[in-house]
Amino acid sequence: MDHAHGTAGSQQADTAPFLLTLIGIGAATAAAHIGNNFTTYLVGGLMDRFGFTPFAMGAWNMAETLSYAAAMFLVAPRARGLDARVLAMIASAVVIAAQAGSALTGAYPLLLAGRIGTGLGFGLMNSALNLAAGRTGNPARWISLGIAVQTLLYSGIAIVVPMIGRDYGAEGMFFGLAGISVLFGLCALLLPGGKGAVENGAEAAVPIGAEGWRVLLAMALFSFGSLAIWPFIERTAHAIGIPATQFGLYQSAAVLASAVGNAGLALVIGRLPRAWPLAAALGACAAMCGLLTTVGSAPAFGAAFVAFMVSWFLTYPLLIRLAYAQPAGERLAVMTSGTWLLAQSLGSLAAGAMAQGFGAYTLIGPVGGVICALAIAAALPVARRLDREAA
Repeated sequence: MDHAHGTAGSQQADTAPFLLTLIGIGAATAAAHIGNNFTTYLVGGLMDRFGFTPFAMGAWNMAETLSYAAAMFLVAPRARGLDARVLAMIASAVVIAAQAGSALTGAYPLLLAGRIGTGLGFGLMNSALNLAAGRTGNPARWISLGIAVQTLLYSGIAIVVPMIGRDYGAEGMFFGLAGISVLFGLCALLLPGGKGAVENGAEAAVPIGAEGWRVLLAMALFSFGSLAIWPFIERTAHAIGIPATQFGLYQSAAVLASAVGNAGLALVIGRLPRAWPLAAALGACAAMCGLLTTVGSAPAFGAAFVAFMVSWFLTYPLLIRLAYAQPAGERLAVMTSGTWLLAQSLGSLAAGAMAQGFGAYTLIGPVGGVICALAIAAALPVARRLDREAA
């Protein structure tokens, strides 16, 4: 049922050893999403140390995600001519330099420049991941497996990073994240190498089409709605009396649960229809998003956070699966990931403005949940048409 728009000549990961490919794709996935998952600790640490406002930190986070998206949109039209492994090496070097450089300054303009650098690196790494997965026989399965590896790794990082922040502050967290990027970058060298098949070079000229634009719209609504609160999620927990170290334990539990969910999804995604699993995952994510800023106790927040993370990580491969099924193939998949970051960038800025304007984070979750739910209407016509063709 799932297939990439490539040929056997471009499916390097199907002939490479499974374990090596899994390490490479898992490391690339983890390296590409460090910012999305752990910038929230940096936001809290910088606000505590330098007194930056929520709006300023929303803009700071937006700089990272906008440059992340820009890198992916830059890569998209050139996708078939690029080597995923080389792209991953460049990405790692950029991220490591930007994270380490940020540790050495407390000046907001320089920190902003550092976020632009990390965003570019993360975007290049995510592009490398999409290209490598797209050159396999089942890209959605490999992305799910990559997420499962990523979340297992993050279960430990989520405990360690806040401890580093407690003992060494924001500077220590920057250096710690730079060191983690070194390790992931080395493992990402195991990504399948090579370029796309020459005979499929015409794919770059294939128009996105109405269904492709629906996929991009669905990703935009999903990411804008569900991730608007993300840069401030640790601050949200803090507001109801949850310290950063306890939040780190919740995040560790959430990513472990997500690893189990995505490993299970990887086993069955090729046999699943596209419509109802995507609608169910999006609906659950929207509901949990609304709860994140409205519950008032630590156990309730922890439960909502775990459910939110699991549903988010299930939704992403189910949604990008629609992109790989379109004629534009790899190019649309890279654009879809870029749209995720672009929409998250705008959501971060909107959330920062809302938090500063109302003096609280309460409204961000429900408003984001409604926007996230609108993605169901955008994606379902595409999913249903693909299901009818597969029947």
